[in-house]
Amino acid sequence: MSAQTVRLTTAQAIVRWLNAQFIEINGVRTRVCGGGFGIFGHGNVTCLGEALYDHRETLPLYRGQNEQGMGFAAAAYAKYHLRQRFMFCTASAGPGTANLMTSAALAHANRLPVLMLCGDTFLTRLPDPVLQQIEHFGNPAVGLNDGFQAVSRYWDRITHPAQVIQSLPAALAVMLDPANCGPAFIALPQDVQGWAYDYPAELFEDRTHRIRRQTPDSDEIADAAALLKSATRPAIIAGGGVQYSRAVSELTEFAERHNIPVIETIAGRANLTATHPLNIGPVGVTGSDSANAVAEAADVILSVGSRLQDFTTGSWTAFAKDAQFISLNAARHDAGKHRALPMVGDAKLGLNAMDAAMAGYSAPDSWVAFAQDERRKWDAYVTENTRPGNRPNSYAQAIGVVNDLCDPRDRVVAAAGGLPAEVTANWRTLGIGTVDVEFGFSCMGYEIAGGWGARIAQSEAEPEADTIVFVGDGSYLLMNSDIYSSVLTRKKLILLVLDNGGFAVINKLQNNTGNESFNNLIADTPTVPEAFGVDFAAHAAAMGAHAETVDNPGELGEAFTRAKARDKTSVIVMNVDAYEGWTTEGHTWWEVGTPEVSEHEKVRAAHAEIEGARERQRRGV
Repeated sequence: MSAQTVRLTTAQAIVRWLNAQFIEINGVRTRVCGGGFGIFGHGNVTCLGEALYDHRETLPLYRGQNEQGMGFAAAAYAKYHLRQRFMFCTASAGPGTANLMTSAALAHANRLPVLMLCGDTFLTRLPDPVLQQIEHFGNPAVGLNDGFQAVSRYWDRITHPAQVIQSLPAALAVMLDPANCGPAFIALPQDVQGWAYDYPAELFEDRTHRIRRQTPDSDEIADAAALLKSATRPAIIAGGGVQYSRAVSELTEFAERHNIPVIETIAGRANLTATHPLNIGPVGVTGSDSANAVAEAADVILSVGSRLQDFTTGSWTAFAKDAQFISLNAARHDAGKHRALPMVGDAKLGLNAMDAAMAGYSAPDSWVAFAQDERRKWDAYVTENTRPGNRPNSYAQAIGVVNDLCDPRDRVVAAAGGLPAEVTANWRTLGIGTVDVEFGFSCMGYEIAGGWGARIAQSEAEPEADTIVFVGDGSYLLMNSDIYSSVLTRKKLILLVLDNGGFAVINKLQNNTGNESFNNLIADTPTVPEAFGVDFAAHAAAMGAHAETVDNPGELGEAFTRAKARDKTSVIVMNVDAYEGWTTEGHTWWEVGTPEVSEHEKVRAAHAEIEGARERQRRGV
């Protein structure tokens, strides 16, 4: 080591560099990397593990139970911190890394920063083939890790220690870029991890980063303002990007100043509280009658921070064919979708610029009155839909009970199955940014692991609040081991396990398209001689959680109150009806593939009905 260089292994350089990266958020400086999740194996323990040990106080390493769960937890952590902080995941070469593929795809679809530091086969190939190596006969340079190129925003394989000098800043730049945010994957061959190099000492000096804010082009602002000012029935779609830009106040003030109704996407579900007079509800396939009525009648729609996924647009049937879109988005790819007039830039700066250009404009009071009347009707429906005793035990009833008892800063987590739709439609938002419904990738298994990651982040910022997880029996059986993680790390969760006997939401889709129940509910699985239920409470208790089973929503409320008072993870199990418990209103058309030819009359009839709605579908580009 000289005065200008320091000799480190590749792994040591990576960890030391990460430890020196900070970010300024609202004037407060903190490490941009909150630590990591790791499961060690022969591909990462001897070198990367050695490096992480020396920074265990500043970069805490959480021991996962499954690499896929680690990736989900890291994604939820980044979502809580509005993409301004991230965690890394380290996995061994082979199956450990392969397990991260699904969570990398989730982070990619949801535009979330996650850093994956994954073991790889030996660069020299001298010991090939090694344990857990997949041999590609026609191309020895191709390995498992190459598959992550499809689900990473940044991908690299380090073949020389000096490469991290360029690779690490490039990966971080992608993860902090509002327009291109997503997971970064760095493959680390086992031998290269331990190779040493004389690194420039200044590489490891503390550096503070800030999130870039790009102002939309002035011509785009002028065009967008002119179009919106021509509207007689304007609406705002508020997406998740509003929160990532920390533009909730600007959105609210813009809507209030110009008297424009706001409808929310799934990702933007908590941009406004439920009681705000311009919050007309969630839009789309899992939305509300109120928001969908506004969407269908609107003549100009300003979309802010949304990628306009099919559940938002009803596969592009939720809006009038002649309605005109303006899309304010940091990503050019999203801003130009479906013939939208684009405004490429930051939501906060874009809304401020639009506000100035819209001076004097206010939507007609009659239009707002129509929207608010629709919202009142929807609120009445939700009140009845969530009322205990209105039908057999249901998701909606459980959601209503918890909603009434939780604190405004409690965070709600749900994903996949029927619960995202039920939470989106029935949850009354009490606090801004408190709803995490993972529906970008609609990924089973996110719920518990994501709850753990969210709680790690929440305990740093709001330790007095709770993280509440809604999970179905199907997702629980798929991935539940992070109940143990939460108990081990003392990151308290409250889990509501709502058991409907299988994959009931897909059974509902199966039935709604004319098919008979088949292989979704356990009772309808032909290879099951005798169906029986799982004792989820006993299983959760075996992992150290407090667990109990309740029979009805009233008992659920009592158990939830007890769970709030505890300082450890609680699991509350309740059976819900697989057939009668669904929210039946608030749905737009959704395109799914159905058989054009079938021997079953009900399937043919459902196909004809579904295809008949296609004439309302906008043809985007």
